[in-house]
Amino acid sequence: MKYLLVLTGLLALLCTPAQAFDRVAEERAVAALIDGFHNAADKGAKERYLDYLTGEAVFMGTDSRERWPYPEFEKYVGDRFRDGKGWSYRSIEKHISFAPDGRTGWFDEITRSEKWGDFRGTGVVLKLGDDWKIAHYSLTFLVPNEVWEKVSEVVKSAAQPDQGH
Repeated sequence: MKYLLVLTGLLALLCTPAQAFDRVAEERAVAALIDGFHNAADKGAKERYLDYLTGEAVFMGTDSRERWPYPEFEKYVGDRFRDGKGWSYRSIEKHISFAPDGRTGWFDEITRSEKWGDFRGTGVVLKLGDDWKIAHYSLTFLVPNEVWEKVSEVVKSAAQPDQGH
């Protein structure tokens, strides 16, 4: 019985991850990633902005035609940030969750643009080495329920006839 207890203890030590997942620290790290991502866009800092993304990232813009795989998005960002200005969104509310592996997470946020108002950003993050990176980001307009029908009519009237959908 004594040997069984020792063996069980050794197995528990061997099966325990070397470093426990610290949810609070990882939430802070992901929140800092998101804030840095927005700050780099505001400053038009192309290299810093793109460094927040994985090499396979996809950015989804507000237009139905804006699905940007990393190579296309890299070119778009380069063109758009050429004058040292990108776009300005500030995260005002974040919700961050993690998969049991502690190396995959997702978030949703409310962002505010002084020019355009409030949006929702959603994303998937991966921990690569010691760093979190954004693998997928989607930005959408927030439409109050009270004006949804009016907005829907405007969107339908502006829709492109052949968008491949």
